[in-house]
Amino acid sequence: MTVDDTAVLAVPVLEEVEALAATQEAIAAAGLSFSIKVLTVNIHKGFTFFNRKFILHELREAVRTVGADVVFLQEVTGSHARHERRIADYPTNPHYEFLADSIWPQFAYGRNAVYPGGHHGNAVMSKFPIVSFRNHDISISGPERRGLLHCVLQVPGLDTQVHVICVHLGLAESHRLKQLHMLCDVVHQHIPPSAPVIVAGDFNDWRRRAHAVLAQGANLHEVFVQAYGQAARTFPARLPLLALDRIYVRNAIGHAPLVLPIRPWSHLSDHAPLAATIEL
Repeated sequence: MTVDDTAVLAVPVLEEVEALAATQEAIAAAGLSFSIKVLTVNIHKGFTFFNRKFILHELREAVRTVGADVVFLQEVTGSHARHERRIADYPTNPHYEFLADSIWPQFAYGRNAVYPGGHHGNAVMSKFPIVSFRNHDISISGPERRGLLHCVLQVPGLDTQVHVICVHLGLAESHRLKQLHMLCDVVHQHIPPSAPVIVAGDFNDWRRRAHAVLAQGANLHEVFVQAYGQAARTFPARLPLLALDRIYVRNAIGHAPLVLPIRPWSHLSDHAPLAATIEL
């Protein structure tokens, strides 16, 4: 065999070796990836629009139907003595425990607003272990109390932990801007740069200022904006006009927003829910 013959025959062999290596790498990467379905909804303390009817039981069934792995909840009641006395089917345990039931074995609660006889805040329900959590107080001034509930999840099969933050920002734009920068600080100070991050909740950002702040300050990008060019309208639930609720991600391989049916959600809260599949 001549030198030239060897050179000619070596080319397809090398290509086969490289192709095999690429295939094995793709298989390994696919095996390491993991999809998480997330849902976020402001449950309005378990009441319908204008507090006309207590519908926490119906809300629990609707949340179950989505089949989310991680659920972000805002305006979740921890306790309310007067409602317990006056409403016949009012749960005696905290609402996040009632909603989690046997479906989400892990949950965390961040108490924000405290008043005589009760309190409410944010909650995260998870099918994966919550290894730690912390509620960051981002209240600015006055009676309006707000928080960021930061949970660290250990997802089986992933080498890195997943950080999720449940958000409920203030009604005043000046407060929201400060709170968005506080959120960026939490991401920078408490989350490793390479860790996957999912931030979801009620941003009250009707002027859509959060996208630029979070992209520049924390490299967070909104899944509906990435997919459709604009945030989803969620308020009021029966005829959504304002895009108040969001799902932001960082260090995700991919993400896809999910379209949920109008009913029964339009009758369960003043906010429509958002859902997405996040590939990590």
